Amino acid sequence: MAAAMAVEPGVRASEPPLEPELEAELGPGPPDPELDLGGEDLVLDEVDVHIQANLEDALVQEALKTGVDLQQYSKQVELELQEVERASINDYIKESENIASLHNQITACDAILERMEQMLSAFQCDLSSISSEIRTLQEQSVAMNLRLKNRRAVREQLGQLLDELVVPAAMISTILEAPVTEPEFLEQLQELNGKINSVKEQAFRETVACADVQHVLEKLKIKAVTKIREFVLQKIYSFRKPMTNYQIPQNALLKYRFFYQFLLGNERTVAQELREQYVDTMSKIYLSYFKSYTSRLMKIQYEEVAEKDDLMGVEDTAKKGFFSKPSLKNRNTVFTLGNRGSVIGAAELEGPIIVPHAAQKSDVRYPFESLFRSQHYALLDNSCREYLFLCDFFMVTGPSAQDLFNAVMGKTLTMFLKHMEAYVCDCYDSIAIFLCIHIVLRFKAIMAKRNIPAVDKYWDTLLDILWPRFKYILELNIQSIQSTDPQKLGFLDTRPHYITRRYAEFSSAIVSINQTFPNEKTHALLGQLQVEVENFVLRVAAEFSSRKEQLIFLINNYDMMLGVLMERAVEESKEVEGFQQLLSARTQEFIEEILSPPFGGMIAFVKEAEALLEKGQLERLRGEEARVTQLARGFSSTWKAAVESLSQDVMRSFSNFKNGTGIIQGALTQLIQYYHRFHKVLAQPPLRSLPARAELINIHHLMVELKKHKPNF
Repeated sequence: MAAAMAVEPGVRASEPPLEPELEAELGPGPPDPELDLGGEDLVLDEVDVHIQANLEDALVQEALKTGVDLQQYSKQVELELQEVERASINDYIKESENIASLHNQITACDAILERMEQMLSAFQCDLSSISSEIRTLQEQSVAMNLRLKNRRAVREQLGQLLDELVVPAAMISTILEAPVTEPEFLEQLQELNGKINSVKEQAFRETVACADVQHVLEKLKIKAVTKIREFVLQKIYSFRKPMTNYQIPQNALLKYRFFYQFLLGNERTVAQELREQYVDTMSKIYLSYFKSYTSRLMKIQYEEVAEKDDLMGVEDTAKKGFFSKPSLKNRNTVFTLGNRGSVIGAAELEGPIIVPHAAQKSDVRYPFESLFRSQHYALLDNSCREYLFLCDFFMVTGPSAQDLFNAVMGKTLTMFLKHMEAYVCDCYDSIAIFLCIHIVLRFKAIMAKRNIPAVDKYWDTLLDILWPRFKYILELNIQSIQSTDPQKLGFLDTRPHYITRRYAEFSSAIVSINQTFPNEKTHALLGQLQVEVENFVLRVAAEFSSRKEQLIFLINNYDMMLGVLMERAVEESKEVEGFQQLLSARTQEFIEEILSPPFGGMIAFVKEAEALLEKGQLERLRGEEARVTQLARGFSSTWKAAVESLSQDVMRSFSNFKNGTGIIQGALTQLIQYYHRFHKVLAQPPLRSLPARAELINIHHLMVELKKHKPNF
């Protein structure tokens, strides 16, 4: 655009240079005199190319197509170009002022830009100097931070050292004047302990400042040790007052457990003195308390206890009844458990201990196992509390704690063991001994649950005393049964024998107690006892003349023993299973025995006929028609009376009506089976045509009739 073009210096505004587009449109100007037009530089081929290019021009092609005269057209174009040139010149002339103004503005902008360039150059120089200053400041800052860090480290160490070494006036006044029970004294004592330890550490490092405070700290330590010693000794001596609940001063000492820690770290001789005083005092207190308590407990034991003659196989005479006085009330023998087993129940095992004077006022008596439980539960409770106190106050653990506990409780435990040895060596109450064994096992489990091993060795020693005695008493009972002569027992009847009842009561008691903590030694001893009792029952049964009476005696005794065992023992026990098998075998034999008198002929014939049928010799039955007819008619006419007599006889023979009912039912069932087999035999070809078959009773009718004879008990 003409208006946008700048006026170059030395060129007049009225004669602007032609634009390239205008120059191309107007054609080439006059030839440059300096241009070499020699033929040598022109090539005909290039001329042809230019001509061809011009012919392809759109305007030239349009002119050729319309048939315009090219000269005329060329002149016209030239005129138009001249006209355009004049118009362009006029435009340049009109815009000359604007172009001049634009030139001035550009010149002014150049001046401004030149000044800006100078300013930026100066700013760049300033930035270079600032960068070097920043680097210098950064180096100074790093150096200052390092000096500050070093000074802080020194200040911290020096401050800590001063805090550890300086003894404030408040500490001096509190240690010297305040009572040891005041919280401020305990707080300042902890501070004093820290300063003493710090001074020891700094003195080891040869810190000179330690010498300035050592004498002050030593005097404060002596004063603190003296006051603490007097306080702790006063508390220990308070244990010795009669009727004192020593748990109260123990709890008070636990609040000041740091006192002993201070003594242990700074004055071991005083700490050892206090420890020995405590051990000596508490050892005497526990020994006196438990000795008195044990003595009082034994005064409320049942007056009559089992003696060496109170054995299972000893004859039951009228001159002596086991525990007949106000001892084990409602107990027939020493072999009955009754409610004595409640002593190992959850409610009574950890229940309140027995108060002897209260029991004496109420004239209440207890079996030995209850006294043993009360005595040892008191021991367990006090041992747990004492062991925890020793570990907490005297700061001991593991073997050291056990040794200290033994020093305190050793005399008491020894007294307990001597008392148990003296009592057990003359004790023949096997149930009491066995209950004591299980009380020990349960108490041992309780202490293991509380994670207190203090009395473990004592429990084991106690078991070593009790187990041999229990075994010895059981062996005495086994020997007594072995040596029992049935002929010396006097009159015998078919009812359950008192010796088997003793065994049943005793065995059920031991089995029920032994369920929680099973023991193979117990099972083995009970197995030996059971064998001897079974042999004894067979020996007594042999004294009866008839097999029927023998079976009645055996069934009554087996049934009684099984019933007593099943009340307390589980059905899967060996004792229950063994007697069930014996009872079942003797019952079946007895059923055969009572069916034999009224129905023996029919039963014998059925068995003979079935044997011949099995061998294929049925033809031998053809000669038995008269016998079969007599059996059939005899059964039809006598079975009701025979069944009635059988039922009455069974119910008179057995003391257990339920057992008698079962035997009657079994006998009737067996009778129906025999009669049904009799029917089958008569249906065989040799006997099928007998007229006596018409006189046979229908099986279903017989079953209905027999149900009427079934007793209801």
